[in-house]
Amino acid sequence: MDLSKWRRVPSLLIGAGGALAVLGAVLNLKQFAYSWLTAYMFVLSFVLGALFLVLVHHLFDASWSVPIRRICEHIAALSVPWMAVFFLPVALLAKTIFVWMTIDPHADHALHAKYPLFTTAGFYLVAIFCFVCWWFLSSRLRYWSLKQDQTGAADCTRQMRLIASIGIFLFAITLTFAAIMWMKALQYQWFSTMYGVYYFAGTVWTTLATVYLITAVLQRQGYLRDVVHSDTYYFLGSLLFAFTVFYAYIHFSQYFIIWNANMPEETFWYKLRESGSWWDIGQVIIFGHFFVPFLALLRIDAKLYLPLMAFLGGWAWLMHFVDICFNVLPVPNPGDFPLQWIWLPLGCAAFMIGCLCKAFLKQFLAHPPYPVRDPRLAESLNVYVPPASTAGVASHGGAK
Repeated sequence: MDLSKWRRVPSLLIGAGGALAVLGAVLNLKQFAYSWLTAYMFVLSFVLGALFLVLVHHLFDASWSVPIRRICEHIAALSVPWMAVFFLPVALLAKTIFVWMTIDPHADHALHAKYPLFTTAGFYLVAIFCFVCWWFLSSRLRYWSLKQDQTGAADCTRQMRLIASIGIFLFAITLTFAAIMWMKALQYQWFSTMYGVYYFAGTVWTTLATVYLITAVLQRQGYLRDVVHSDTYYFLGSLLFAFTVFYAYIHFSQYFIIWNANMPEETFWYKLRESGSWWDIGQVIIFGHFFVPFLALLRIDAKLYLPLMAFLGGWAWLMHFVDICFNVLPVPNPGDFPLQWIWLPLGCAAFMIGCLCKAFLKQFLAHPPYPVRDPRLAESLNVYVPPASTAGVASHGGAK
């Protein structure tokens, strides 16, 4: 299979998705604004999920993830400028999307309690802070990674570990800010201390499935043929299984705590999403987001069976997209899922994904497909390399 055969797909996604997005903006600007936000939060998941995988790779000094690290680095680096550019419609249409921007914060108790974060200035400052942090982390980690390819110096590894040790805190803060300010703030009165973790769980879950499929495709095309083996897929599948359970735990815990407390400031969010056809969407998430992948991944050998994992990868995309719709679209469409408008968020997502695919392929083909001088590469290949001191002693003993 030749990679060039697939290079037309991003262009088709850009053309078709862009046309649908423009049509939606002309027909109904408000519906376009919420649809664009839905697509944006969906696509942002892959970028932030990839950044998280790079960070934990360095934090845990992992060896099995060395062959896929470069893939994650390139995806994470799409945060700036691409995701920053895609945020512009959200920034320009913010007063259409977020009702609280048109309300005096001192005249509303819920807004006053969240002052000055929930202000127009606070909204844009948080966005700038998030993109600056994501740009710094993704660009510096990839910079030292590519420099490691050239020099193989130990300082490159130390620098990446240092950045990761600081970056994991910046990542947690910025992802939580993004989830709160760009999704949770759609209903500013609502309180939930688990919402950031909830978005994080779905983000990493979807990214793991995506990286699994990208790795499989690139291996079969020869780019990763010598470095990827069954352990790589097994660990990716195991993490996918773990985050399937983690997501279900977080989502259920949030619902149970709110239901048990029975406070109007919290329950109204779920009450809106239990009316009309939104109830059915909630059932799709319960069974589709948890039970289907949980049961499918229970067997150990299932994680190595590509046809099943390919299905689960597409299924993960579908379920995560439904989950984002469940969070965003009930606000402009209370009562029923806007089936007549489903083409609009899908078109917006297709446009963004097409652009990101082009950018990813350009970067991937311009650099080595995996970290060729990573000190853990030999370990990931199950190859034993004796320490330099041991090799020196053996050589000296042989001379005698």
